[in-house]
Amino acid sequence: MNRIHGVVALVLLAGAAVAESPREARLFDQGWRFAKGDHAGAEAPDWDDAAWDSVDLPHDWTIAGPFSKDNPAGGEGAFLPTGVCWYRKSFPTPADLGDRRVFVEFDGVMANSDVWINGDPLGHRPNGYVSFRYELTEHLNPAGEQNVLAVRADTSQQVASRWYTGSGVYRHVRLVTVEPVHVAYNGVYITTPQAEAEAATVAYQVAVRNHRHDAQDFVVRATVIGPDGAEAAAAEASGAVPAGTVAEAGGELPLANPRRWSVDAPTLYTLRTEVVVSGKVVDRVETAFGIRKAEFLADSGFWLNGENLKLKGVCLHHAGGALGAAVPPGWWEDRLAKLKELGVNAVRTSHNPVAPEFLDLCDRLGMMVMDEFFDCWEMGKRTHDYHKYFAEWSDRDLRDTLVRDRNHPCIVLYSVGNEIRDTHKEVQAKRILRRLVDTCHEVDPTRPVTQGLFRPNVTHDYDNGLADILDVIGTNYRDSELLQAHVDDPTRKIVGTEQGHDRRTWLECRDNPQHSGQFLWVGIDYLGESRRWPVTTFDLGLIDRTGHTHPRGYERQSWWSDRPMVQAFRRIAPTEKTPTDPGYEVVEWKRRQVLFPDWTPRNQEAHAEQVEVFSNCEEVELLLNGESLAAKKLPRDAGPRAWRVDYKPGELVAVGRTEEGETVKHVLRTAGSAARIELACRQDAIKPGWEQMAVVDARIVDEHGTVLPRAEQEIVFKVSGPAEVVAVDNGSIVSLEPFQSDRRTTFQGRCVAFLQAVGGAGQVTVTADSPGLASGKVRFTVEE
Repeated sequence: MNRIHGVVALVLLAGAAVAESPREARLFDQGWRFAKGDHAGAEAPDWDDAAWDSVDLPHDWTIAGPFSKDNPAGGEGAFLPTGVCWYRKSFPTPADLGDRRVFVEFDGVMANSDVWINGDPLGHRPNGYVSFRYELTEHLNPAGEQNVLAVRADTSQQVASRWYTGSGVYRHVRLVTVEPVHVAYNGVYITTPQAEAEAATVAYQVAVRNHRHDAQDFVVRATVIGPDGAEAAAAEASGAVPAGTVAEAGGELPLANPRRWSVDAPTLYTLRTEVVVSGKVVDRVETAFGIRKAEFLADSGFWLNGENLKLKGVCLHHAGGALGAAVPPGWWEDRLAKLKELGVNAVRTSHNPVAPEFLDLCDRLGMMVMDEFFDCWEMGKRTHDYHKYFAEWSDRDLRDTLVRDRNHPCIVLYSVGNEIRDTHKEVQAKRILRRLVDTCHEVDPTRPVTQGLFRPNVTHDYDNGLADILDVIGTNYRDSELLQAHVDDPTRKIVGTEQGHDRRTWLECRDNPQHSGQFLWVGIDYLGESRRWPVTTFDLGLIDRTGHTHPRGYERQSWWSDRPMVQAFRRIAPTEKTPTDPGYEVVEWKRRQVLFPDWTPRNQEAHAEQVEVFSNCEEVELLLNGESLAAKKLPRDAGPRAWRVDYKPGELVAVGRTEEGETVKHVLRTAGSAARIELACRQDAIKPGWEQMAVVDARIVDEHGTVLPRAEQEIVFKVSGPAEVVAVDNGSIVSLEPFQSDRRTTFQGRCVAFLQAVGGAGQVTVTADSPGLASGKVRFTVEE
């Protein structure tokens, strides 16, 4: 698509101002001009951009493709294009600006960004994941005249990553106008040194910047707003800030009987911060926070609010499948909610800072986070990755991210590296690690620091002292070595920072109280990290790119979820030894599925089928066409319950029964001939703007509504009403169809369409057509 449509609602993110504040913070996402390729001199205000495309942000141009095995990023970048691009936006200087200061804030530009205002350079940031801002005030034209903001982003140097990164201004941009004395960028810091059920203490520290030419006395008013919207506590702190500098003031507020943030009850409070100078409120911001006590103990693992929990985590990359790196929060909410259904309670942000709204969602949904910052240090993994910039930029990038993220209650652990190759050089690795850990402790002393150690027994990290620089020792895979490291020194706190899906690793975590938990590789299938054309996707997720649950996702649910569940699968015999993952085997350039959620084998003649059932119920009974094939108890080793079944078409039912007498069941039916398209929308209503998303699932079914598991047929989506299709997908790792389209071939009988609202409110009707099938239809509402 050349034109990215959408009416973007004004959404003030955490830390933004409330109504009637002296601070004006508005999204600066609409009305940009965009061009691929390098355009020397395009920063000049009078550059002719009339032929450029019109786009709204956030914007990832590379997801539009096309796929090509000749693209420079190769399989690491999902065979999608990369390169230089430019953005330009014109805006007037406000007539009433006076002595106020104007800033532009970028949540992320991929990558190697340069920014200009009216031809004047503002700065350069090589890291595509970090947030940053520049001041515009001294570069603006006189009141009423136009200004031109220009951005150049460059992903032309490849290979620069091991996964798909996207390209362009792929996160939000804001224009912020403040008084000369104001709260500094990300200048509110909130902690809860006391967080008991009966009483809590909220500590706040506010950085105040003074752009005036003389010193200023100020008062900080801090007000805690409870989850019910009522004022819960208030305090004041005084300070003085010299001209052109920053000063801090803060204090503590007691709260009785707080509602604490937890995985099951993620209660959020708000701190309203006002800066008062000479009796006048000159700035006001609101910051969300949570009250909780998180700690790691050497002998008993992880604790939250006095409850001993296992971190049941997954690793996630930042991109959103068919939507690329510019991921609407509505799609992340859909994905995170699905992971929570499977029993996941934590996420590792692999391996870089995420968008602020991702952390906002984790706060709101009760998803704990390991906030990770680097995939490499001074020794790189790819020719043009971050190792080229680490020495110069890592301190600034780390500090900027810590200050941005540290108020989020969802974050329980920081990670300063993933499988760092520098550990092969002990002196170098220790020097860097101490610096990074010290910086984390300086900026935020309330959270422990880990990293995903890389083959620590090979590089002797447990013996040479490197591992013990960490507050919590983390290792990728090699779980038995991690447990042995704790045996060798019982004061060590341990966590599995990255692990596979195999049952043995989970049992080692489950059955050892000192083990804090594990983070699976990976939670969701992601673009990139492919070794061979035409595979575009790494597909070891619990769910696929479309949000459809893989068989291994249900297996994990049977281990991690307390909610009774049962899921039955047909297993085909592998032709060679399967890896530790029970659902897949590697066959040449793709993974071949061996577990199928259907009762429609290719062979319809009499034969034996292997049926495996994942369930956390005490007993599971399997029935074929109403005849019981025996009941089986829950095994201690959490393995699947298996039956050898003489195939007959009809209905296969797995019934799970708990000790309390609750019953759940899963039904598989033999599919007949394809008859129609069945549509379902995951949302009943959405609001206008980029933030929200309607996801429409399409399935090819027989006359009884059973999915045809091998149906591969193109479906065309048509929309009536105030919405449009912005992407389509089917989850196939070898499909080379474009994501930005109104049609998609089904994979295993399924595909999805992603829609966003355009225009005003109203009802939207989505119709799906395919030759020889009855059309499908579904409706949802766009609300004001």
